Amino acid sequence: MNPAVTLPDYGAPAALKPTRLLTPEQIAFYHEHGYLSIDSLMPAADVAEVRKIYDRLFNEDSQRADGDLYDLTGAREAGKKISIPQILNPAKYAPELLATQMVANLKAMMKQLHGPETKMVGDHAINKPPHNAAPTPWHQDEAYWDPAKEYSSLSVWIPLQPATKQNGCMYFVPGSHKLDIVPHRPIGDNPLTPGLEVEPGAFDFSSAVACELPPGGATFHHGRTLHYTPPNNSEDYRRAYIAMGSAYERKLATPRRFPWKERQAAARAQHPSIKPAN
Repeated sequence: MNPAVTLPDYGAPAALKPTRLLTPEQIAFYHEHGYLSIDSLMPAADVAEVRKIYDRLFNEDSQRADGDLYDLTGAREAGKKISIPQILNPAKYAPELLATQMVANLKAMMKQLHGPETKMVGDHAINKPPHNAAPTPWHQDEAYWDPAKEYSSLSVWIPLQPATKQNGCMYFVPGSHKLDIVPHRPIGDNPLTPGLEVEPGAFDFSSAVACELPPGGATFHHGRTLHYTPPNNSEDYRRAYIAMGSAYERKLATPRRFPWKERQAAARAQHPSIKPAN
């Protein structure tokens, strides 16, 4: 077995003590089903604080974060409006995010779920506009990653307003974290699109469950858990802050192939001005 890579902690400038932790029952649910939904990750006052930082990043500070601003549903083109804006590594532009009780609590909960060596390794923000007809298609996070490695990873998805079926709450397929990576393709079968979706007909999603949440609640899901969010048909933006955690990543003895990533890489090589898939 190859040794695990030591991962850097996407660290807060000062570590706060967690004020909320998961129960043994919640931890057991996560390991059985590959996801977990909780109604309260952080104090209510923190929701307003984080939302203020979040809205500033997508508005007044959007030019500063432009290097990490992507369109989740398609290749970003000059002069074309972004359908679903997402900012990778928002804490790089707003480091105060990492000093919140939200991050202190989610880091502690990550360790409860994947072990004490688990670290927060990144974050991103997805700001789905009102009356936006674009869903975030079914996918597994690991389908985006290096197929030559194995991972012990999870994501925490935190809405900053109510998350409902109408505005695009998270849906999961229970138990799908126990599967291998199912066939994916670039969204719309366009290899210049950075996002991925499960190949049509490759999986039956009839067992999926919706996780509606109040502001400041959270879902946790394993890197292999199939998940999706529907279009935002509400009057407001659907703001979601996502933190990624990992206990380890290490090289596989026999590397896998992800043909969808190979297609995207080949297409980008022919169009170097297109931003790479994340």
